[in-house]
Amino acid sequence: MTAEKTAKSWWLYIVECADNSLYTGITNDIERRMAKHNEGTASRYTRARTPVKLVYREPHPDRSSASRRELEVKRLARDEKLALISAGARRAKRKYSPRETDKATP
Repeated sequence: MTAEKTAKSWWLYIVECADNSLYTGITNDIERRMAKHNEGTASRYTRARTPVKLVYREPHPDRSSASRRELEVKRLARDEKLALISAGARRAKRKYSPRETDKATP
């Protein structure tokens, strides 16, 4: 079982569709939801726009907070969503790249 499933957390996510449009949703199981989107059974919007690619995700402690955030993100303009995606990618890169103090000294 993955950490995502055992944590019982909710996720806000954004996928990029085959036509380059963006779809925002929430789920408590990202892997299963992405599979459903790509099978064409998750939402009417993505059904005709497969394949989809996960481009952003944001953890939330419960469905209520994920739903509130989903509404906020859905109200953003496309450029603002792209900025959010870009900022998330930069945060992830910093989080998982080795810091100078972590590198071994010769």
